[in-house]
Amino acid sequence: MENNKRSLSTKQQKYILKILKYRFKENMNRHEGLEWEKVESKLENHIEKLWSLNEMEKTGGEPDVVEYDEKKNEYIFYDCSAESPTGRRSVCYDREAQESRKKNKPENNAMDMAADMGIEILTEKQYKELQVLGEFDTRTSSWIKTPVSIRKLGGAIFCDRRYNTVFVYHNGAESYYAARGFRGSLRV
Repeated sequence: MENNKRSLSTKQQKYILKILKYRFKENMNRHEGLEWEKVESKLENHIEKLWSLNEMEKTGGEPDVVEYDEKKNEYIFYDCSAESPTGRRSVCYDREAQESRKKNKPENNAMDMAADMGIEILTEKQYKELQVLGEFDTRTSSWIKTPVSIRKLGGAIFCDRRYNTVFVYHNGAESYYAARGFRGSLRV
């Protein structure tokens, strides 16, 4: 994708900032001690990141700040939608898995979609950190970054929350379901 396609108009920038500010103020439990003005200043200095946040928003992720990394001076956004983002479901894990399907190939895969959006798929650790902030994926599931050792054997892992517990499962990487998508993160 060309860089000029990865930018937003001034109007679009203001709109996504307005959405992010509202969500930030409505969910202070996700980022106690952080100030919106500092987050906004950081975003204004890294306008290119707004495009990725807008892509997260457009696909139903409802991105929000969940952490500040002092060492790297970066704010970390996760998809905080109650269920796996609607615009990122029915995808297998990666391109290799997608291409290996002989019938009923999904239109896309999680790893390529994340790369195209300029985000990273959540790791198991990040997914569990997100679940401390609320109850997510109680009716859906989300692919998470799969260790190379598992992927080499044809598998991929995903998570969900059932019975007030976060579960980590495995599946063939080529599988896809209407209720499984992926969640991403972005550092700014």
